[in-house]
Amino acid sequence: MLPPEWLKAASQRLDGKIHHTPLTHDAARNLYIKWENHQKTGSFKARGALNRSLILEDWEREMGLVTASAGNHGQGVALAGQMIGADVRVFASKSAPAVKINAMRELGATVELVEGGYHDAEKAGLAFVKRNDAVWISPYNDGHVIAGQSTIASEVLAERPETAEMTWIVPVSGGGLLAGIASVLAEQAPNTKVIGVQVAASAFMHGLFYRGNQDGVKDLPTLADGLGGAVEANSITVPLIKKYVDEIILVSEDEVAEALAFAWTEYGEKIEGSGAVGLAAVLSEKVPQEASVIVVSGGNIQPEIHAEILTRYEK
Repeated sequence: MLPPEWLKAASQRLDGKIHHTPLTHDAARNLYIKWENHQKTGSFKARGALNRSLILEDWEREMGLVTASAGNHGQGVALAGQMIGADVRVFASKSAPAVKINAMRELGATVELVEGGYHDAEKAGLAFVKRNDAVWISPYNDGHVIAGQSTIASEVLAERPETAEMTWIVPVSGGGLLAGIASVLAEQAPNTKVIGVQVAASAFMHGLFYRGNQDGVKDLPTLADGLGGAVEANSITVPLIKKYVDEIILVSEDEVAEALAFAWTEYGEKIEGSGAVGLAAVLSEKVPQEASVIVVSGGNIQPEIHAEILTRYEK
């Protein structure tokens, strides 16, 4: 369990430094939707990266920050580097979306492109840190990063207390977002049901949750690029998720694409595949039809991919 004081401190630390993102209510479907695509850098990842970076000592900042990212966490760390005056180096897969790679560079990060997927980028980043004096900012395997992500739940509960009695539906990959939100709910709303949603194309946390291992899980190309890749060994997110999360369900690529198009046509929101999985779970009826909170985690999608999906699902 994360110390409750860490969760509270994260909300206080980030106050005024991040956006309080919109929370809308779809009365027809009985859904509350938290739109983190409106967050700084276009993703919830800014929360955890900032919370972790803002507590660094001066000597740590001088060492520079290193991370691995599918694109969104790297933007968050790059933004944090700007705020605290630290150099940032991000290891990313060569297959990461250009829109995310360019955004990291525009925020001042040095981006090292690695052959393979996210897991290969993470291994390269960790190896670099071992060889050099630098500070590793994990995308998920860090209590203060998790506490930063938890502030989403704190915001929603403060704004709409009735959500404490609803089902929460949250994207999951390495588990920082899901573990953070579930930790706050366990503290403030212990009767809440929490469901993680992952893409079938890269179901590593699903394997850990149900079988206790990632053996045989394939890392296939996915529209939800931010949810790809294996989970770091002994990640602290795993026991937190096993303790506080009720289930993890999988959605298909077609279901993600349909949800992405639905977000645009129904709500006027441009979201990325990783951010669409919760909505995909609801639209495909893989979760019960009941009052729910959906976290849309980000909106950094390659423009031509978004346009192609909208054309595909045009009514």
